[in-house]
Amino acid sequence: MPLASHPSKPTAMTLPSPIECDVIAAFRAQSAGALLVDIREHPERRSGYAAGSVHVPLSAGIGELPLPDRGVPLLLICASGMRSLSAAQALRQQGFEQVCSVAGGHHAWQAAQLPMQIDAATEPAATERYSRHWRLPEVGVAGQRQLLQARMLLVGAGGLGSPIALYLAAAGVGHLRIVDDDHIERSNLQRQIIHRDADVGLSKVVSAAAAIGALNPDVEVEAVAARLTADNVDALLVGCDLVIDGADNFPTRYLINRACLRHRLPWVYGAVQRFEGQVSVFAPHRAPGVAPCYRCLFPEAPRPGDAPNCAEAGVLGVLPGVIGLLQANEAIKLVLGIGQPLIGRLLCFDGLAAGFRELKLSADPACADCGLR
Repeated sequence: MPLASHPSKPTAMTLPSPIECDVIAAFRAQSAGALLVDIREHPERRSGYAAGSVHVPLSAGIGELPLPDRGVPLLLICASGMRSLSAAQALRQQGFEQVCSVAGGHHAWQAAQLPMQIDAATEPAATERYSRHWRLPEVGVAGQRQLLQARMLLVGAGGLGSPIALYLAAAGVGHLRIVDDDHIERSNLQRQIIHRDADVGLSKVVSAAAAIGALNPDVEVEAVAARLTADNVDALLVGCDLVIDGADNFPTRYLINRACLRHRLPWVYGAVQRFEGQVSVFAPHRAPGVAPCYRCLFPEAPRPGDAPNCAEAGVLGVLPGVIGLLQANEAIKLVLGIGQPLIGRLLCFDGLAAGFRELKLSADPACADCGLR
C-alpha cells in the first residue's frame, strides 16, 4: 500500500468543502494529487477498482491511515457511497481537514466510465484458479500477486525443465523466459512430460510454450530457441527475479553461476543421474563469505566419463519430476520470502532407497567465482 510515498506536505489543491463530491470532481481532485482510498473489503474489489486508488478496507480501521499530514487531501470511495460518507464524517471529527466521500461510490465511478483497474490476482477466474493459495496465510492474495508479477529465467525445457515449467505455470508465475536450443526426440518423452508424441521434431521451447498456454493463459511465456552462452546470458537475465537450472552440463551451470553473481540474483540448482538427484539454492550475495556459490561446491568440472549425462548413464523417468518439483518449490519460496531456502544446503535424494539426506555447504574463500581475493 503506497501511502508513504504521498507528499509530506498538503498539495496546493483543496477538496470541495461539502462532505461529499461527485465522481467527476473526485477524479479531477485525484488527478491533481488527492489520495483516493478504496475502503471496500477484498471480495468487493475482484470486479475492479478505481485506477490509482489505494486499498484500505474499512474493517482494517480507516482512522489508522499512516498519513504524513492530516491536511492531505483525502477521497474515500466504497460501493455506493454510504460507508465512505460515514467514514469521512468520522475522519473529520478526528481532525482530518480535507476529506470527502465520493457520492455514488464505485457504481457511479464505473457508470461515468472513469479509469478502472482489475487486479489479476483477484479477478473472478483467478479467484477460482488460485483459491487454494488464497487459503494459505503464507501466500494469500498478496502472495499470489507477487507470483503473478514474478519473472523467472528457466534454462532448459527437458527433464527438469518440464515439471518446473508446468508447476510454476500452475502456481501463477507471471512471466517465464525459457531458453533451450534443442528439438524433441522420442527418447525424451520418458521423462520430459511437457512434450507429446505428436511434438517430436518440434523445438522444445515452442512445445513448452504451447503446453503452458493450455494449462494457464495467465502466464506469459517468452520462448528463446537458443543455447545459453557467454554472449547472451547477461541479456537473458535482464528483468528476471531469479534463475532456475534445468540444464544437464557443467559449463552451462558455471555460466549461470557467474552471471547470477554479477547480477546479484539467486538461482535454483538441480541435477539428476540414474536413480539420484540433488537440489540447492545459490545466493552468495545474501550472505557474502558465508553462503556458497556453485563453484564452491564444484571447483572444477569433472573429467569426461566421471559424470556421464543421462544419455550415457540413463535416468529413471520419474526422477527429474521429483527434483524438478523441489526446484519449483524453492523458486516459489524465494518469490514469496517464506520458509527456509536451500541456501548453504544440498538436498540429496536416493530414488531406490526413497530417502533424503542434507549436506551443509559453506563458502570457499579461495573460490574462483565468489572467493575473497
